[in-house]
This record gives sequence, C-alpha cells and structure tokens, in this order.
Amino acid sequence: MIDNLALGFSVALSFEGLVYCFLGVFLGTVIGVLPGLGVMATLAILMPITFHLDTVYALIMLSGIYYGAAFGGSTASILLNLPGTANTAITCLDGYPMAQQGRAGVALFMTAVASFTGSIIGLLILALCAPLLAQIALNFGSPEYFTLMLLGLFAAGMLSRGSHLRSTASIFIGLFFGIVGTDISTGVQRFTLGQPELYAGIPLVAISLGLFGLPEVIGNAGRQDNKPVTGTRISMRSMLPNRVDMRRSIWPMLRGSGIGAFFGALPGTGSLIASFASYVVEKKVHRDPSLFGKGAIEGITGPESANNAATQTAFIPTLTLGVPGDAIMAMMLGVMLIHGVAPGPRLISEQPDLFWGLVASFLIGNVLLVIFNVPLIGLWVRLLRIPYHMLFPAILVFICLGVYSVNYATLDLVLVICFGALGYAMTLLKLEPAPLILGLVLGPMMEDNLRRTLMIFRGDVWAILDRPLSLAFLLCTLAIILVGLIGPLFRKSARHKMRPKRS
Repeated sequence: MIDNLALGFSVALSFEGLVYCFLGVFLGTVIGVLPGLGVMATLAILMPITFHLDTVYALIMLSGIYYGAAFGGSTASILLNLPGTANTAITCLDGYPMAQQGRAGVALFMTAVASFTGSIIGLLILALCAPLLAQIALNFGSPEYFTLMLLGLFAAGMLSRGSHLRSTASIFIGLFFGIVGTDISTGVQRFTLGQPELYAGIPLVAISLGLFGLPEVIGNAGRQDNKPVTGTRISMRSMLPNRVDMRRSIWPMLRGSGIGAFFGALPGTGSLIASFASYVVEKKVHRDPSLFGKGAIEGITGPESANNAATQTAFIPTLTLGVPGDAIMAMMLGVMLIHGVAPGPRLISEQPDLFWGLVASFLIGNVLLVIFNVPLIGLWVRLLRIPYHMLFPAILVFICLGVYSVNYATLDLVLVICFGALGYAMTLLKLEPAPLILGLVLGPMMEDNLRRTLMIFRGDVWAILDRPLSLAFLLCTLAIILVGLIGPLFRKSARHKMRPKRS
C-alpha cells in the first residue's frame, strides 16, 4: 500500500497533476456554488478538452469537478435556499433556516468540515476496498459481466428518485441509441441513416451536451436573479462554531460517511440517495426530531458527509468492474474508453499509475477544497450575485465550440440541437435523462458480453444460470424489480389504512 501510494503521489504531485487538480476542484466549486449550471453539463462541455490531455490528468480534472461540486453545492443551498446541485437539496431544509437565524457562517464552516470528513473516509474505503474487489473480479467472465451490468441498469431504474417506470423507460431509450453504429460481429450499419459520422455510434459528447447542457440553459433562461439571504459580510469569527455545535456534529458526520460510502459503491444509487438516507437516519436517532427543518446542525453535517463520501466510493465499481454507478460515472467511463483505457479488474495491476494517481489526487483535491471553501466564503457570496443572463450566452458558446472541436463535424452540432430538444421534452415529461446515459454507455458493452456468452455456451442462454455469480446477480436484479414494483403498493395500502373512517 505504501509503495502504491508513493507511486500515486509521484503522479498527483507532478506539475501537470497539481495544475489539473487545482483547475478541477476550483471549477467544481464554482459550478456547485452557482445554481443552474449543473455538474453533468459542465463535464459535457469540458469533455472535448480532455481528449488532448494525458488520460490520468484528464480524469484528475474531471473527478475534481465532480467532488468539487459536491463540496461547494451547499453554499447556494444555505444562502439562497436553492441547491447548487441536486445532491445538496436536502441541505436547504436546515441550512437556510440557520442563515435566517444569523448563523450562515457556522453552517458554511460545518458544511466544509463535514464534507472533508466524508471525503477522507470515502477515500480510505476506496483505497482499501478497490484492490480487493479487483482481485475478486478477476474471476468474472462474460456471463458475470453481462448479469452485473443488467443489475446496474435495473438498480438505476428502480432505485432512482421519481417514477420507476419513467427511469426504466429512459434506460431503454439509451439502449436504443447505443445500437446506432457498426455491428462489431457482422459489420452491418445499424440506424446510421447513411451518415459516416455515425458509423462509430452517436458521439458521447454530443448526446451529453444535448441532454444536460441545453436543457439547463433553456430551463434557467427566464430565471429571476436571486440574492443571498444575508447581505452582511461573513467574517471568519462568525464562522467559528461553539462546543455544542462540534459535539452534536461528530456522530452525524461519522454515520453519514458510512452511509454515503455504502450507497456510493452500489450501482444505481449514488450520492443523492445517500444524502437523503443520512437525513432520515439523523432525524430518527435524534432526541427531538421536531428540531429538523428549523436549523438543526445535524441536518447539515450528516447529509453533507454522506454526499461527499458517496462521490469518492462511486469510483469503486467504475474503476474495478467497469460498471458505472450513475450518469457522471458513465461519462468518466466514456472518457476512459475514448482514451483507450479499459476499466476493470486488471486496471489496478496494469495501470497502477492511473489508479493510484487518481486516489492521491483525491486527497490533494480535498485539502484544496477546504482552502477554497473556508477563507473564500466572501468570494462565493459575491459570485452568487452574477446575473444569469450574463452566464448562459457564454455557456452556449462553450457548448458549440466543445462539440465541434472533437470531430470538426457539422452533424455533431445538429445532434446537440436534436438531443437538446429531446432533453427538454424529457424534463417536461418528468423523464430522468441520467439513466439514458447509463443505457447508452452500458448497452454496447452488455451486447458484446451477451454475444460472447452465447458463443461460449453455443446459443444456450439458460446456461448462465449454471454460473453461481451470474445466478446471484440475476437474483439480485429480480429482487430489486420486485421491491420497486411491490414497495409502492405497500405504501399506498398503508396510507389507505391510516385514513380515518367516515362515520
């Protein structure tokens, strides 16, 4: 472990590693602070830039944006009652009341402490568990990978927020778009419409920018500018918590870190579910649950530590199994595939500089985030006053430049417009676009592993059940489907029983 970490720090502490780590966490913090931009849109915009970088530095920068946004997203939640990212929506419940009580500085400081604690615990679990999981995954064959990816897709559909049916529908739309391109086995062109640009499939950059970039701009174009709840300058003295705040925050941070580390490593769950689960747990174990929603500091420190721990452990299945846990990890997986890096159990042994360089950069990035989020609170408060009508024209320019600079193809711009319209229509229909990306990335990989499986077993698909791990993954998939379908029926029946009977 010491030798591996020494190798990782030699990569992360290089000049390029420090520069791209700094850029990533700084941009992530800005994106998290400014509501309406979104992590997915930012990653999609910056993805073309990473194609001209070394793989490890590209991933260091994109990862910094990911966990940097989770770190800084609570600022807008506390000061504006408007979450900078979806993962920090739960922070609004108690963070904004604390700001109204004149304790915005304490809330922001404890958020930074909780985020750092969760990130470090999640990072330790990543460094310890990922190599062990990779050793187990070396025994995986095509049947195991196919059933594991099937489990990940259904987990994303059944465990995501909102309607399970709508999430599953988004996944199948993504699977359909994954069919577009050249069939690897037969060489047949599928749904390419005679366009050579589509022979390699729909570009991930175009579909990501279309689904997440343009709908963000369209949805926020008419948004009224907001001002922080506190018009006074937040000083360092006002940010210092008292002993009671620190004492009440220790156990929520530890519990939240454990909850976040667990949910982050599960495909299909992620930091959003982790932060909500942590809030529910803290409300259950608290002596006076009525304090929650009125400025309870446990309602901030628990979810924030869970949110940041989940962003670290989300890399475990992506790097060791090649199965992304959410749409952001799917984009990371797409970047690695474009760079010729195959995520999986051999990644750690064959490219240790990449894996351990990422792990070391996470530690450096989280230290930088503490530096950004504590002394620069005043800067973030002023940043929240930037009018949105000055931001979205620049976002549109970056979207067009980014997608065109990849292949220099006009068709990519047309695809961005088409998928932008599709993404906005999906938001109106309350269809989650994130599962679509999972289906798009995992679809071709599932097809490839399924064909290999059928070739191994000479077309006998039922032979998958003879493999213990494949059977276990299929049973877990069936259990998730049953829970997703039967759970709402039980809740509906319970609500019906609780209704008072009419006399």
